[in-house]
Amino acid sequence: MLEQVFRDEWGRVVATLIGFLGDFDLAEEAAQEAFAIAAERWPRDGVPANPGAWLVVTARNRAIDRIRRDRTLTAKTHLLEVPLPVDDDLDETVFPDERLELVFTCCHPALATDAQVALTLRTLGGLTTDEIARAFLVPEPTMAQRLVRAKRKIATAGIPFRIPAAHLLPDRLVAVLAVVYLIFNEGYGGRGELAAEAIRLGRALAELMPDEPEVQGLLALMLLHDARRDARLKDGELVLLEDQDRAAWDTREIERGRATLERALALQGRGPYVVQAAIASLHADEPRDWAQIAALYGELARVTDSPVVQLSRAVAVAEADGPEEGLAIVDGLTLEDYHYLHATRGELLRRLERTDEARAAYERALTLVHDDAERRLLERRIAELVG
Repeated sequence: MLEQVFRDEWGRVVATLIGFLGDFDLAEEAAQEAFAIAAERWPRDGVPANPGAWLVVTARNRAIDRIRRDRTLTAKTHLLEVPLPVDDDLDETVFPDERLELVFTCCHPALATDAQVALTLRTLGGLTTDEIARAFLVPEPTMAQRLVRAKRKIATAGIPFRIPAAHLLPDRLVAVLAVVYLIFNEGYGGRGELAAEAIRLGRALAELMPDEPEVQGLLALMLLHDARRDARLKDGELVLLEDQDRAAWDTREIERGRATLERALALQGRGPYVVQAAIASLHADEPRDWAQIAALYGELARVTDSPVVQLSRAVAVAEADGPEEGLAIVDGLTLEDYHYLHATRGELLRRLERTDEARAAYERALTLVHDDAERRLLERRIAELVG
């Protein structure tokens, strides 16, 4: 029960405390103390009727005790005058839900992207510094320094703890969604706890911003991709989408993703996350409508002006109209250092029985790839050509 409450309430408790205290470190320390007290008392006394509000009150009491003891925080003594509700009067509406303010603060453009990601996972997700460091394959002291610098930047630059003004919101929301999707992609590559955390953040954003189609679109996209995660690897080897065991797909998660996509499509506006979610939904069909997938990739390419999206469109066009049509698109792209371009080119050349060219393309991709599972897949493709 406590673990579930931690997952559900950590971000809200910390956000409320930061809004009240104006201090990231003090808020996190107070929240940790409140959860430690809950772990001690709840098994003995029972879980409160409103666990979230209980944790906020307990954490705020602890923070105020710390302020009373610490003379360096005298500037915050005005907080001592704020009346606190007693346990019998706990009401969640007493505490504003300030998670939205917190996520926009963590993803402020004045912070570097790696700092935005780390701070979002730490404050909203409740991951420890060690957990974040291990997820991003950096030493714990390095990640600790990133977090310290990010918090210092927020303080010294006077970054406000608030939702941006209406005219700034679209651009700032793009940054927030990009951070959440970056976290998801890191997890989708093999670190499942990060993918789960990104989906939890996406659900929180969808709850807080129900009328933003791109927020709903991102959540739908993550759910639809995550539903296939267990089928992507078999015995440590990468399995391409067409070869995956559909029985290993999470059909309930696909249904949830499609329901979220429907909510996104019902709202005004159709941005890149909504379009990508629509593509992911079509990929869950059998047989797949490759012509429709190619058309959606064309729409996405017009929105993003991205050669990477054009590469994905080339794959869909090859399935719909033949490998020659797809190869014509691939050969017009300037992605020389992108291993997926050469891997895709190798696949299309293999289908056209242009074996020597296919092998050269796969070998070029092999020099650029960093993921071990993808490297082994390319090596298998080359071996198949040689055999």
